[in-house]
Amino acid sequence: MHELSLVYGIVEAVEKAATEAHAVRVVSVKLQVGALAGVVKDALLFCYDIAAEGTLLAGSRLDVEEVPLSVYCQPCGKTVVSPSIQQFCCPECDTPSGDIRHGRELDIVSVELEVE
Repeated sequence: MHELSLVYGIVEAVEKAATEAHAVRVVSVKLQVGALAGVVKDALLFCYDIAAEGTLLAGSRLDVEEVPLSVYCQPCGKTVVSPSIQQFCCPECDTPSGDIRHGRELDIVSVELEVE
């Protein structure tokens, strides 16, 4: 389960930023996870409390926003959500596309801190 090591890295990065901001605790962390990131949302949520224990993040909430795979369709001239992660094609004209616009994300989007 590589999600545990990912969560430890996220906790470490957020705690460093929180310390630099003179926070007394972290209230919440929001992540964006793309469909192609190779990460299981439930595993991230399961590991979070374990990784946060004994840090400024202990007791905080982890929110995970799942980002669907979207590709740019040249014939249609727009970015479209792909019907599945196995089909890199436009759902409207069925043209294959390797121009991935979203779906690879594994980003810390926001952190809510409590400061004195």
